[in-house]
Amino acid sequence: MNETVHSNSKSSAVSIEIEGMTCASCVNRVEKALLKVPGVENSAVNLATERATIAGGDVDALLKAVEKVGYKASLRQPDAPAHDHMHHHDEDAAILKRDVIIAAIPTLPLFLIEMIGHIHMPFHMWVMSLVPTQTLWVAYFALASFVLFVPGRRFFKIGFPALFRGAPEMNSLVALGSGAAWLYSSVVTFVPQLVPAETRYVYFEAAAVIVTLILVGRWLEAMAKGRTGEAISQLVQQQAKTARIVRADKAVEVPVEEVRVGDIIVVRPGEKIAVDGEIVEGESHIDESMISGEPLPVSKTVGASVIGGTLNTSGSFNFRATKVGTDTMLAHIIRMVEDAQAGKLPIQAVVDRVTAVFVPIVIGLAILTAIIWFWLGPDPALTYALVNAVAVLIIACPCAMGLATPMSIMVGTGRAAQLGVLFRKGEALQQLRDAGIVAFDKTGTLTEGKPALTDLILDDDFEHDEVLALIAAVESRSEHPIATAIVAAAEKAGLTIGAVTEFSSNSGTGVTARVDGRLVAVGSQRHMSHLNFSDFSAAIDRLAAEGKTPVFAAIDDRLAAAIVVADTIKPTSKSVIEALHGMGLKTAMISGDNRRTAEAIAAQLGIDEVRAEVLPADKVEAIKSLRQGNRVVAYVGDGINDAPALAEADIGIAVGSGTDAAIESADVVLLGGDLKGVLNALTVSRATLRNIRENLFWAFGYNAVLIPVAAGVLYPAFGILLSPMIGAGAMALSSVFVVGNAQRLRGIKGVTS
Repeated sequence: MNETVHSNSKSSAVSIEIEGMTCASCVNRVEKALLKVPGVENSAVNLATERATIAGGDVDALLKAVEKVGYKASLRQPDAPAHDHMHHHDEDAAILKRDVIIAAIPTLPLFLIEMIGHIHMPFHMWVMSLVPTQTLWVAYFALASFVLFVPGRRFFKIGFPALFRGAPEMNSLVALGSGAAWLYSSVVTFVPQLVPAETRYVYFEAAAVIVTLILVGRWLEAMAKGRTGEAISQLVQQQAKTARIVRADKAVEVPVEEVRVGDIIVVRPGEKIAVDGEIVEGESHIDESMISGEPLPVSKTVGASVIGGTLNTSGSFNFRATKVGTDTMLAHIIRMVEDAQAGKLPIQAVVDRVTAVFVPIVIGLAILTAIIWFWLGPDPALTYALVNAVAVLIIACPCAMGLATPMSIMVGTGRAAQLGVLFRKGEALQQLRDAGIVAFDKTGTLTEGKPALTDLILDDDFEHDEVLALIAAVESRSEHPIATAIVAAAEKAGLTIGAVTEFSSNSGTGVTARVDGRLVAVGSQRHMSHLNFSDFSAAIDRLAAEGKTPVFAAIDDRLAAAIVVADTIKPTSKSVIEALHGMGLKTAMISGDNRRTAEAIAAQLGIDEVRAEVLPADKVEAIKSLRQGNRVVAYVGDGINDAPALAEADIGIAVGSGTDAAIESADVVLLGGDLKGVLNALTVSRATLRNIRENLFWAFGYNAVLIPVAAGVLYPAFGILLSPMIGAGAMALSSVFVVGNAQRLRGIKGVTS
């Protein structure tokens, strides 16, 4: 069994576009051919995306290997701009629609004359009185021949060469079935003496209807596949076509492909941002919902970063391009989605083993059916043998089996991208479904990642704003994170910060200064040990129980307030933990904080397990400890020190607002940094795997039940036989069912609150 190519393969992977694959047998044939190329380590061929990803091997040799087994191949450049996935299938659908119409025009009279004649004998006698049988059969021959060898030519052009190579596939079954019915009928029409008189029946209508119905099925399938690529299409459509860049003090509109790093780009209200960059002049609000999923526009000022493809809703600004072309975030997202859609899940191994031998087995069963009916069937035995063998060939559907998994992956990963979740590897879909515990890094993941003023506990003789303004004035002279948080809180409250004199700092304990003539001290108990802390003892005990360590403020040598600056918990963290518990999952937190603080935060959030006082280098060991009991561990982190842990976890989930190193080490990326993405990722994973099981149940069940029925197993007991025409309709609808069922994943509802 071929394993999926991972992004960390030793050899660089190449991607090849393949035309002409129609079923799972084609996939197996191409994979085997690629694996025979010297230097190839592994390959993954995807029927839904019509792409192969190969690690190792010479590119020319790979292309020749694909062409040798009957398919067209072209190299897909790794840095090529993402293309519209729907375009190719739209073209296929247009061609197939044309061929369906061309096939239906001669098939309809042929079918109606024969079927009405079978159902209503007076009509049959009336037709016979108008047209001699031989003349009618010649007309049938002309109509059926046109259907088979004009719109239906593709089945013979591809199917028979594959059969002669000893590698039959879906087209081979159609060509054999319809061709056998047409050939037998032609013999009866033009050289009837070659067959017994009692078996001289024609099946031109069956041959024509088979081809027409299968063309209809492929047309419906192509239209559904076009919808499958809608997520990629929407991302591609987000890309701006032009940019207004400053050249010689003038704004000149140029194609976005001509934008270079360092160019200054002018953006007006209502315009899309062309590439990634940094604002150098002006301010605005930008709709970044396509990246973050957040519906409200984000305020941007000088120095803020902007993302190509997002929408400027108000204001005008200039920005400097920092990433262009395939380096932009949008291009990177599109590549990640495409790579995930091209992947193969471990569950595909079972399908591959079956489909590798499926078509040869079906041909063998058709031959066995013909032999049994010829020797043991009732008269006319030859007719029964032919009709039932053709029914077996036509009703078998390896297409459904081949599409069952990749179609669900394609729609599922596309829908995930719309919800702000990027599966960097397709197999992460299956692994995440099996997760037993979700572990979180604390800082920047469960918390905001920056200190903020959380508590200001006052003595009864002091006012809140008065105290906050005075201590903010003193702390404005310091660069300590606690000082920064206090000053930010005062500014947010709109307080006026007074003039500071006589500033002094006692390293490690606190600072002292005069603010507008008043003596203000901020620091630890040790910094102001001469004061009486009895009035604050209850508050100190409560804060300690919550894992918080306060600093204190004294004004004019009187204790005024206890101050707590802490890394605040994100608003959605608690609800996400509760939702994970509702999904039947355990949760854990990995933190470098002391155990008391870590356990206090875990208790606030309802987290099940805590790994505290963990140094960055020890996070990998913490992940291993969580894996005890054969639990599958998903780890959510955002910092550069999370990269090893993300790689060690069974499923690494990187918060998209984090570092590139964390994102590159992850299997799943949450765009925008919202932890609700964890729930969306799990929801998509579970829904996709459930959808795959439904598709596989249908595909395998369909073939397991209807192939024996087509062979005639119900005839001895119930007298039931399956017409080849009904078989053709069932086969066509089987693939359409699988593709249509996968489309239901487009309706997955994400967590929005």
